[in-house]
Amino acid sequence: MLALTCVLAIALDGRKTRVVGAVLALLWAWMALAYHFAFFAAINPAAWGFGAVFRLGSAALAWHSWRGSLVFGRTGGARGLAGGALVAYALVGYPVLGGLLGARYPAVPTFGLPCPTTIFTLGLLLFAVPPVPRIVFVVPLLWSCIGAFAAFAAFARDVKQDLGLVVAAVLALPALFGTGGCARRGGTRP
Repeated sequence: MLALTCVLAIALDGRKTRVVGAVLALLWAWMALAYHFAFFAAINPAAWGFGAVFRLGSAALAWHSWRGSLVFGRTGGARGLAGGALVAYALVGYPVLGGLLGARYPAVPTFGLPCPTTIFTLGLLLFAVPPVPRIVFVVPLLWSCIGAFAAFAAFARDVKQDLGLVVAAVLALPALFGTGGCARRGGTRP
């Protein structure tokens, strides 16, 4: 429902909205607490660090949404197409691909877990209205690197859908570096 709220807020509301950033902040806090701290820490002690970083990412999203420096709206052109493709992949393509590769529910990772939610987040950040604070890209891009590395390392274990993290990161990089319209007026950057 949270994902649908974000998509509808952008697609149906012609005005700029802050609710998307607030929902993303909630999702990243959820992943820190429910996934990293409550589940993954029992398997891997590094999860405590991952969870802490996810909380920082959540705080950055919440802060900039509250301040009004992170707002979302309809985006056209290549940026909107890339954002829409990432959102669709995260919500539909990711679990379908997992199923096609042999994973069955509840074993197939779905939205709400770090990798598909990271892809979703980067897709939505492409709908952010410039100037976009660079800090909100840091944790999703960092997790894209970690998740992609794990996907390459575990390629034989059928987590190929995580390779979408690489595509998501590549599509988000222009927005991070200003070629996607992230530069502030006056030439300074956040």
